[in-house]
Amino acid sequence: MDPDLASRILHRVRFVVRLLLLLLLLCGALVTSASYMPSPRTVEQFRSAVMAGDVDRVSYQIFGPDELASLVWSESPLVWHEVRGRIADSEGLYTPERLMADVRRASVRPSVVQHRGQEPAVNNSIFPDWPFKLPGGSNLWWVAAVWVAAFVAMLGSTPRLANRWAWFWLFTVGQVGALLFLIMEPRPLWKGPGPAEGLTPTERLEGGRGCLYSILLGFVSVTVALGVGQLVKLLLG
Repeated sequence: MDPDLASRILHRVRFVVRLLLLLLLLCGALVTSASYMPSPRTVEQFRSAVMAGDVDRVSYQIFGPDELASLVWSESPLVWHEVRGRIADSEGLYTPERLMADVRRASVRPSVVQHRGQEPAVNNSIFPDWPFKLPGGSNLWWVAAVWVAAFVAMLGSTPRLANRWAWFWLFTVGQVGALLFLIMEPRPLWKGPGPAEGLTPTERLEGGRGCLYSILLGFVSVTVALGVGQLVKLLLG
């Protein structure tokens, strides 16, 4: 095979793979952003949705021996609801026993997860939560797989915009470094398939500056995620 033709085919394959991984990761980020901003509902509305088989995931937390501290559920990947304030209906407190009884009677049983009261509300790890955790039941394994694949690709390559330490901080503390890596490395996606574009060592972002930028990026990404979640709630909630 002609070497130039083989090179063009390889560049196109890499471009398509990057684009596919980016789209999958963006879908995961959208679902996670939607889960951050659930719309308010009542216990009666939750029970009706469960009985109708419309609830996909349920996440709850217990307060004391027989009371719910939180109740969050989804009716589709982008539609999330929660009961705010005292979790009760006309029959009294909506207890964990009543919740599980309703789940067992549902025409389509949702995935249910109880969050322990002692679990930290804030992630104490430098690694982002969003690719690996989703409220209520099983996580989106394909989002985690794409994030890990991008992370491994970064570690095994020589990135052009920043060194590996800088990208490490952008991936972890920066929250959305995986998205940026798939867009920018080794060649910006908007330039289409082609050979990698390099920078001189003095132009590349080093680990120290990468760490500082990752802190700023982390704040920006959380703000954007909340904004996207609010927009999804307004459109679909």
